[in-house]
Amino acid sequence: MTERRAAVVELRAEGRRLSGYAATFGGAAELPGGLVETIAPGAFAASIRSGRDILALVDHDPARLLARTKSGTLRLAEDARGLAFDLDLPETQAGRDVLALAQRGDLGGMSFGFTVTEEKRDGNRRELRAVQLFEISVIAAFPAYEGTEVSARARQADAARDRMRRAIILAELGA
Repeated sequence: MTERRAAVVELRAEGRRLSGYAATFGGAAELPGGLVETIAPGAFAASIRSGRDILALVDHDPARLLARTKSGTLRLAEDARGLAFDLDLPETQAGRDVLALAQRGDLGGMSFGFTVTEEKRDGNRRELRAVQLFEISVIAAFPAYEGTEVSARARQADAARDRMRRAIILAELGA
């Protein structure tokens, strides 16, 4: 079964690129049914190494494709903080909309679609140790995880400074 998790983000702009974190390690998400979930460092490593095509979408909607690893327009990496991404926004309506919302600071977070390949359970706590990642998504609101970042950066230095001043970390909605 494919699962989805979402997280709060910070937004910045550089040209038509979006970057940040689709997931961060260690932060707890309270899921329906009282389950508390965390992501362990290394949980995404096998998916990234696999060379399997991973998509970047808007709100998990495959009709609103932003980028993909197969074409090189989506780049993913794990670091000490989490699952980092960098993507080239297309000159499509979805790409223009995401860029405009990111520049205004209106996006609610990032999300990722996955299946669990390894987990550790302890009562109502679950730690994701390895997942098969299918996609990351820019979302409008209601993230499950805090601490992720999305950045949309302007081409010109003055615009980048203005947007950086407007960049905010949003509190998790609905928590």
